Amino acid sequence: MSINGILQARAGAKCELCGAEQALTAFVVPHSSASDDDHSVALCDTCHGQLVQPDTLVVNHWRCLSDSMWSQVPAVQVMAWRQLKALAGAGEVWAQDLLDMMYMDEEVKTWAEAGLASDEDDRVVTVDSNGAVLQEGDAVTLIKDLDVKGAGFTAKRGTLVKGIRLTNNPLHIEGKVNGMQIVLVAAYLKKA
Repeated sequence: MSINGILQARAGAKCELCGAEQALTAFVVPHSSASDDDHSVALCDTCHGQLVQPDTLVVNHWRCLSDSMWSQVPAVQVMAWRQLKALAGAGEVWAQDLLDMMYMDEEVKTWAEAGLASDEDDRVVTVDSNGAVLQEGDAVTLIKDLDVKGAGFTAKRGTLVKGIRLTNNPLHIEGKVNGMQIVLVAAYLKKA
């Protein structure tokens, strides 16, 4: 049986990312160790087109990943993780929330991260008021009182913010203060 036939049978004649029932194409997951059915996914024209031409991306189409990220097929998990990572990097909070929930075996996660390191090497790092490098998930402490515009409260000096998220801007991070997700200036924080 051909790769297309194997993928069609595995996918139940539906796109493995969005579930669309239309003509499917075999897509070899980039940075795979082989080009067999274990390293490929069955994609509809919409998913395939947006993956090979990212400038045609329709963000709302990818909300389907909330279902496909739970697939038992490693190749599908890798594609879902990479697309969610790209969307989260573009500022889509819902995509980051899905990434935070996603579970993959260590081997599959290593495969998913393959090829992404070069993108992160070029990124400017986010540093706190003391010059310490901040990373996703770090805890920080406010070093001065900050008025939170639009929320009607002041974040007090000494407040601990756990599980921060980095943003596209190296001068800012996101974190929860008083149960509200807000953007904080890294220069007013110190790593806890």
